[in-house]
Amino acid sequence: MKELFKRLITDFMEKDLEVLSRNYNIPLDTQKIVSLIGVRRSGKTYILFDLIKKLREKGLRENIIYVNFEDDRLIGITYKNLDELIEAYFELFPRKREERIYIFLDEVQEVEYWEKFVRRIYDSLNTQIYITGSSSKLLSKEIATSLRGRTISYEIFPLSFKEFLDFKNIEFNLYSSKSLSFIKSAFNEYLIKGGFPEVVLEENEDIQIRILRDYVDLVVYRDIIERYHIKNLSLLKLLIKYIFSNPATLISFNKLYNDFKSMGYKLSKDTLFEYFEYLNDAYVAFTTAVFKSSVKEEVRNPKKVFIVDNGFNYIFDTSFSPDFSKLYENLVFLNLRRKYKDVYYFRQKREVDFYVPQEKLLINVSYDISSKETLKRELTALEEGMKYFGIKESYLITSEKEETITTNSLKIHLTPLWKWLVSKS
Repeated sequence: MKELFKRLITDFMEKDLEVLSRNYNIPLDTQKIVSLIGVRRSGKTYILFDLIKKLREKGLRENIIYVNFEDDRLIGITYKNLDELIEAYFELFPRKREERIYIFLDEVQEVEYWEKFVRRIYDSLNTQIYITGSSSKLLSKEIATSLRGRTISYEIFPLSFKEFLDFKNIEFNLYSSKSLSFIKSAFNEYLIKGGFPEVVLEENEDIQIRILRDYVDLVVYRDIIERYHIKNLSLLKLLIKYIFSNPATLISFNKLYNDFKSMGYKLSKDTLFEYFEYLNDAYVAFTTAVFKSSVKEEVRNPKKVFIVDNGFNYIFDTSFSPDFSKLYENLVFLNLRRKYKDVYYFRQKREVDFYVPQEKLLINVSYDISSKETLKRELTALEEGMKYFGIKESYLITSEKEETITTNSLKIHLTPLWKWLVSKS
């Protein structure tokens, strides 16, 4: 194993890295272990490569160890073998024992008890450690125990719209008609096909669809079925199809349970709830609760479900035309969830799509407000929420309309989604 590690270390050291930077401010030097968590293929590895490239530019090429534990040559590795990784490195570079070493462990959850090794080298060596993983539950559980107080975590999502424009090399210039036409065209693509980096960089539509389908299979089989030993595979696939086809939808577990049961599926409510949790653990689906003063009230109300990327809706939605209202709302959620852990919806007489307590931020989303009745409904709901929370400003996200409406000293900013996504990235 030690000889294999030497080859992996050397091969990577000789490898040239060409990466596009993401909008994450990951520290190069900190007293903490840095963990990157997120859905598979969201770009965690290339964020590591970007950090490594910056370290190389500082003349630290030989101070870097990078290992991807999904490498087929490392199948069956145990945490006891990980000591040989450090031994292999110092046999290659003995003079580096007195210097700071940067260790990058990619998809580290593939090694059982990895956290014991990470904790020990963190405590005993002069090292900066970066780890990535594709399961929120796995890493959060182990970080909360063995790595308590030693780590800072960053959630990694597929590309934001601002990053999408960067990847497409599109300049953001609000004063240029040419730039605006490119931005709006890019937004239409982003809205439908999402922001997985590999999909964004692929121009062939058939291949884009194939990539997205492979991603679903990868998440389902690697992060859910194998990890949790799922027996009712057909039920899990039906649940995934339902969620991906219906993003930004209020969902009642009781109703879903009864619907699936009426279709002939054998299941319990506990099983359905567990499968939902597995999808959440893999960063595939998220839920928001209604904002209430008591946890009991939150639990009693339906949750709203969202998906990690609109591209998954693209491959599962069988309707003749996309549901732009749902896709708009899903993008707003993702942009909020990148920055805030706690995102809710709010309801009194009327419903407001999003409330973020941390910022006292209220947002409604409406793709088409050409109808006076629709516009009035959206504005009235926001006014009701603003009065409840004592907020003076809120947002109504639209497709094109842009203006500020003031009523009773309350301001509601109507903003096109593409513009809001860039300004709030």
